[in-house]
Amino acid sequence: MSNRAAWRLESLGFTQVYRYTAGKRDWFAFGFAMEGELSHTPKAIDGMRRDVPTCRLQDRIGDVYRRCQEAGWKVCIVVNAANIVLGRVRRDAWQAVPETPVEQVMENGPTTFRPDNFLEPLIKRMQEKKVGSVILTNSDGVLLGLLVRKDGEARLQQDQTPMRHKER
Repeated sequence: MSNRAAWRLESLGFTQVYRYTAGKRDWFAFGFAMEGELSHTPKAIDGMRRDVPTCRLQDRIGDVYRRCQEAGWKVCIVVNAANIVLGRVRRDAWQAVPETPVEQVMENGPTTFRPDNFLEPLIKRMQEKKVGSVILTNSDGVLLGLLVRKDGEARLQQDQTPMRHKER
């Protein structure tokens, strides 16, 4: 909201008025609600999985591998104490000596996307580049989840399925 609008609300007696100065694009990048004609267009957040496993730089790869296996994942996102994405552990890293710190075998600075990316073009890009999943973060780099391509494809397919109406 504008500075003027915030001051006007205060003049009307509202006591908890906040001015979001980062702007509308940043609001959407945090995965917050969207209004307007594009609000119903599927976005990355609509297919996102929040249960992605995480680990820290100093964790041992053997321990991380076991946790991921138990949870049914083949990837682990490396985060710091503030949940900022630092890296990703992929399949080839699992072959390291179990006592190896994650920091030594992770992929540094993986590409991330915002949750407000429209799902269809993002899935098409993933298909073209043969990418199975992408990391979703807010604009501060905080992990929100993982968009698995097959989940996104299923979500798009669901939107394209015509609704069946009951006959009267």
